[in-house]
Order: sequence, then structure tokens, then C-alpha cells
Amino acid sequence: MPTPAPNKRAGDIEDISEPGSPRIKKARVDDGSGTRGQRRIEAEDANRDMSVEESEEVDVEVNGAEEVENEDEDEEGLDQPLHRNSRRIASATKEPPKGYSDLYLDTISRKLLDFDFEKLCSVSLSHINVYACLVCGKYFQGRGPSTHAYFHALDENHHVYINMATAKAYVLPEGYEVHNSTLDDIKYVVNPTYTKEEVAKLDREERVCWDLMGRKYVPGFVGLNNIKQNDYLNVVVHALAHVLPIRNFFMLENLEGKPELVTRFSTLIRKIWNPKAFKSHVSPHELLQEISLKSQKRFTLTKQSDPIDFLSWFLNNLHLSLGGSPARPGSSIVQKVFQGRLKIESQRITAKADESGDRLRFIESEEVNTELVRYLMLTLDLPPPPLFQDELEKNIIPQVPLTTILSKYDGRRTQELLGHRKRYRLLHPLPPYLMFHIKRFSKNKFVAERNPTIVTFPVRSLDMSPYVEPSSEHTGEPIWYDLVANITHDSAGQVAGEEMKSVWRVQVRDRSREEGWGQWVQIQDLWVEEVRRETLFLGETYVQIWERRRGIGGKGKGKGASGG
Repeated sequence: MPTPAPNKRAGDIEDISEPGSPRIKKARVDDGSGTRGQRRIEAEDANRDMSVEESEEVDVEVNGAEEVENEDEDEEGLDQPLHRNSRRIASATKEPPKGYSDLYLDTISRKLLDFDFEKLCSVSLSHINVYACLVCGKYFQGRGPSTHAYFHALDENHHVYINMATAKAYVLPEGYEVHNSTLDDIKYVVNPTYTKEEVAKLDREERVCWDLMGRKYVPGFVGLNNIKQNDYLNVVVHALAHVLPIRNFFMLENLEGKPELVTRFSTLIRKIWNPKAFKSHVSPHELLQEISLKSQKRFTLTKQSDPIDFLSWFLNNLHLSLGGSPARPGSSIVQKVFQGRLKIESQRITAKADESGDRLRFIESEEVNTELVRYLMLTLDLPPPPLFQDELEKNIIPQVPLTTILSKYDGRRTQELLGHRKRYRLLHPLPPYLMFHIKRFSKNKFVAERNPTIVTFPVRSLDMSPYVEPSSEHTGEPIWYDLVANITHDSAGQVAGEEMKSVWRVQVRDRSREEGWGQWVQIQDLWVEEVRRETLFLGETYVQIWERRRGIGGKGKGKGASGG
């Protein structure tokens, strides 16, 4: 009679029953069927003389270990981050038979897809591992079992998803990746990319495109959605999107690993110039969320702000996010494009000047302090508006030429500020692009005032040489600048008890259709229309961006400075 097998109690087989034990996992791999019943039959054949009580005890221990391990795996899939399940998901996914990888692709609805909003799961509000359902357009987290995208595929019978970070498409719940050229247009809309040749053609070739609804649009001249009161941001983004070095840098450079402010602004610029868009407008929601967070809710989509305040904040934070240094001039693309130098001379106003009544005249015998500062934009002061009505009892809206208010920087006109008389002069070389801020709003202790004076200006051939300090490098030859963008202000109807609402518009030049320099486009939120260059100055100009011409000399048509 054969010798009975040793009586293995629970303490003797704890290395087998421990969840996650290598022996248990090896037994599962070696076992062809993987069923507990067959393992029990094999154990009984090997130990025929074992008592019924002992064999049942061993079976309970092994089965209990399996159940504990399965429970741990299920809980881990729910509680751990989604990327930790990638190895288990990859082993469970199976490629479909050849010729069947395009299943469910006919359920995709491109008209419902909108990738402009922030990439957050619509259930968990997490921004990690987000997938977009290509059937309904909603965002969900993950794609493995126990994830929101997986459950959405089962509940709603929506099977095609795209990873918003990698632009890879998958079919759920099966989990295999889709390699099909029919999805290339969706992947391009998620993350538009350009080559240097394509960017160079933007300003040379006129291109008219149509969206999925059959609406015509021109890349670079599309409406930006005013979600609530973010029109102040829309006009600034459009103006910067037509500054060539800025546009080319954010369209061509690899900004992976840079702060969110940089990457989201780059994505918005590339979507504005997208020739394959599904819709003829773009929403700046994703950039707005990052700006609201970084500015500590100083600039939000629910409260209207001053474009010049936002432009100053945005350029400085963009400069720092790109690795620029406050102490090193030209350390980022922002400073290389807009930064210039200015000489400020100041002299203290004495009591003797008060007696003579000549407070603004510099006295050569007294000390004059000279300071050199750097600037990104130049502020221009408007003359005060008339206080009285004309003989027809109508208010007069005055007009002033741009060259008149630019005389502030000719080095001769003097201003009084904080007990000092000051005069300003630009230094050579001037930056490739000049920004003018025409100061219209002023506040005192009692009321906020707006100056409605109209500023007249030429569209091209603005000579800046009279405002530059003569030097060995600059001996008085003309320095020509041409207008690129013009931000205007308008006042909407005022409701009782509320402040007057401002309406902001931007006028930008279309370089691909500038026969005779007459092609200008005016954009106000979603409204895009062509305007004549002769009417640009009729609005209340608030911010202007001018581009320096490459050639020096005559007024012939010349190409502006470009970059990238």
C-alpha cells in the first residue's frame, strides 16, 4: 500500500496561497485550461490515497488564494492611476482579423467634434490620460477596464476614441489601435503641424477653405469665440498671430516640455491658421483657463478687462515661460521682436521756474539726469477733448494726426511728471516691430473718463527717423514702418446702474491679397468682414502694431521683417 502524502496544513502552504505568489502565477500559466475543476481532478489523481478532508482543505486554500488575487487586481484597476494598468491591458487586447480593423469607423460624427475646449474628463474632471469619443465628442479618462471611457463604450455603444496627447485612435472595449488613413484629418485637427514651406506660403498664396458646414473661411482670419466677456483677449491674440516672427516661432518650434501657457498659445496659433478645420471659428477656452490660473483670476472669461493690461501681462509672462531673463535683453523671441531702447532726460522743477511761469523749459545751467530704459510698447498721449459744444449745440469729435502725438519722443517736447520736467528720445536701432498704446482712459477720485479723439494715420510708410537720436549708426535716413494690426474701441449702450460696456475689434492686414495694400480684414469675435484701408482710422484706435521695412530708402513697396 503506497505511503500517504504528507498532511499539508495551512501553515505549510502559505507560500502557495499568498496572493501574487510566483508559484500561483506559474501554475496558472502552465495550466492549459485555467479552470479550477481540472486542477482539482489532477490533484485527486496525484494523491488518490489522501483523505477527503485533506484534499478539500488543499482545494479551499488554493481557490481562496485565486479569489483574493482577483479581488486585488480588480481593486487595483479602480484605485491606481490608469497608466499602471497598461501592461495588463496590452496583454488582454487582441488585434482584429485582417480586413476588420475599420469596424465602427462609420459611426464617427465629425460635425460633433470640438477639440478647442480644455482636455478634462467629463466624469472625473481629470486631465490625465484623456480620450475623446469620436461619436459624441465627449472627453473621458483612460481606455482600459474599469475606466470611464471603457464604461461609456459599453453603455452608449460608442466604440472609437482618440488619445488627446498622442493622437492615437483606439476601438473600445476591445482596446486595439486603429491604423486607418481616414482618421488622418481628425488627427490633424487635434494637433495641426506645419513645415517651413507651408508657413512661407501663408503670406504668398491666397487660400480659401470650407468647413464641414460648407462655410467659407480664410486661414488666419477666423472668428474667435467670445465665451462670455473675453473679447479683450481675442483681439490681442489675433494681433499677435499676424506678427510674423511670433507666428512662425509658435507654429514651427518644438515646445514640448515648456510651460502650459506657451504650449496652449502655440496650439491656438496653429488652429487659427489651420486650412483643414472642421469649423470656421476657434475657441480660446483652453488658453483662457491657463491665463486665469496663472494670473490668479486677474484675467477671466467672465469679466471684461483692458486689452493693454492683458497685453503687458501676457508678453512678460510669455517671455519668462520661454526661458527669458529680465536682466538679459533679447533672451526670448518676445524681446527680440518688440524690445527697444529709450533715453529719458529729467530735471527737477524749482521755485524759480514757478515764478517765471516757464515750468517746462529745461535750464541748461542746472543738472539734467539721463536714464536709458528698455520698452516693449510706447504710450502716446491724446490732447484733451473740447469742453464746450459748437454753435450748433453738438459735441465736436476732434481729430489729431499720429505724427503729432508721436512728437512726444522727438527729444524736444517736455512733459511734467511728479515735480520733474521730462523729455524722451528713441535710440537706434529700433525694434523690428513697434507697438503704440494710445491712452484713452483716465481715472480720478470721482469718475473714469474716455477720450474720443480720432487719430488719423497712414497705413504704410510711417517715417520714424525724426524720433530717433542721431548717432554714428543713424544719420537721419528714413526708417519706414507699415501697419500690421490695429485694435479699436467702441462703446455699447449703457444700462442703468452699470458701467458702459466696451466693444473691441481688431483690423489685420492680409498679406496674400495686398494688391495696392488695400486688403484689410476686421474681426470682432465671430464676425469677420473685409474693410477698406481708407476707413481704418474712423474707429477709436487703441493699440497699433507696426512692422519695420527691410529696405532703407524710398517709399516703394517693400517686404516687412519676417522671422522663423
